[in-house]
Amino acid sequence: MTQIEITSDTLKAWGHIPGRDFGRLLEIAQAAEAAGIGHDQIRAKLDAMKPPPALTLQHAADVPLHFNIEASDDADEVKNLQDVRKTMEIVVRTPTVVSAAVMPDACPAGPEGTIPVGGVVATRNAIHPGMHSADICCSVMMTDLGEIDPKTVLDAAEKVTHFGPGGRRNGQRFTMSQALMDDFRANRFLSNPKILRMAVEHLGTQGDGNHFLFVGRSRNTGRTAMVTHHGSRGPGAVLYKLGMEVAERYRKRLSPETLKQNAWIPADTEDGQAYWDALQLIRKWTKANHNAIHQATVEFSGAQPKDRFWNEHNFVFKRDDLFYHGKGATPGWDDYAADATGLTLIPLNMAQPVLVVRGKDAGHSLGFSPHGAGRNFSRTEHRRRLGETTAQQALEAETKGLDVRFPAGGIDASELPSSYKNADNVVRQIGKFGLAEIVDYIDPYGCMMAGDVPPFWLEKKRKGRRR
Repeated sequence: MTQIEITSDTLKAWGHIPGRDFGRLLEIAQAAEAAGIGHDQIRAKLDAMKPPPALTLQHAADVPLHFNIEASDDADEVKNLQDVRKTMEIVVRTPTVVSAAVMPDACPAGPEGTIPVGGVVATRNAIHPGMHSADICCSVMMTDLGEIDPKTVLDAAEKVTHFGPGGRRNGQRFTMSQALMDDFRANRFLSNPKILRMAVEHLGTQGDGNHFLFVGRSRNTGRTAMVTHHGSRGPGAVLYKLGMEVAERYRKRLSPETLKQNAWIPADTEDGQAYWDALQLIRKWTKANHNAIHQATVEFSGAQPKDRFWNEHNFVFKRDDLFYHGKGATPGWDDYAADATGLTLIPLNMAQPVLVVRGKDAGHSLGFSPHGAGRNFSRTEHRRRLGETTAQQALEAETKGLDVRFPAGGIDASELPSSYKNADNVVRQIGKFGLAEIVDYIDPYGCMMAGDVPPFWLEKKRKGRRR
């Protein structure tokens, strides 16, 4: 008996849905048919090539979710906690999520269902670009600079660092390691021409927003210390965008019900391995960025440096068979990375000390500790609440006796202490929930932040209008 020719209708009858791979499956079936293979064998072969059924959302109650945060009677704190709880209960419905936790500095950071600042999410076989955010490897580094005068350090740092949008001009750039550049070129994500250009231009820059350079004195030793805070700048932002595009392709196929911001790249795929490798290289670049600023400050100021260490708080960490996504949360176990020292940093605000802590690796925090003080309301709301008070008046009232500089723009009132959560409450909760042990305080002398500069995308839009 002559077999009926295999057509697209045949494949549909066998349960295959027209889509990206449908044409390829038809070619395979027709080639096998031409080779004399029977339809039963062909069908069995194609069945094995069917994509797995779409993953459905989990029930939030089925996923362990630990809250290491409490609200006082303050209405802002109560609303903040309600919003954080609501968004995290949506996040944990993502099919890959195994468990999650919230730190005392938590605050919403996007549409509902987006991981908040201060959120930690553990997943199985999944890397979620949206859960480490566009500011990949946002991190802090501290150098003990010895007995040098803090003002001398801050003056030197102002001359060598770079705040604001964009990178350094030609002739003022730091040198990127050729070995690291070669590794970038060998990675399918980082070989992007824009990333390669930015990796050179943005080295030695700190950006804007809440990124800072802080100088103070250790309570334990009395010595001067410098702390920098920034992420992977342009290279990381472009990597994030590319990662989200790949994750979205998987989301459409694996779990259309999952929110776009929670799309993932399966870690066991070639894409997943390449993206994981790209994250590790971006981490190296970010550490080099911190080191460049610290070393240049040392050389310009004449300081005699001692210990230096750093830690990231917007990143993905692998522990056993799970991937831990920290969005504004710091790993609290000693060997989370080969260069981990056991000590991490928690900045609070420009008028409060930077905490030097040793994490306690608590199970109820998934091993993490806070990354800072967080906010109870938005920057826009903070500006509204200032009312008739000028930025200058607020700065003088809130940072009396401190040397605060905004080298790239005017005073950014949205970065003043009053825009952040109460530092004492955050410190109290670190102790109450057993998240970390404070081993030193770096009391402030002064700091630098970019200042009130327009976002790069807004400036780009304005330039386009002027043309």
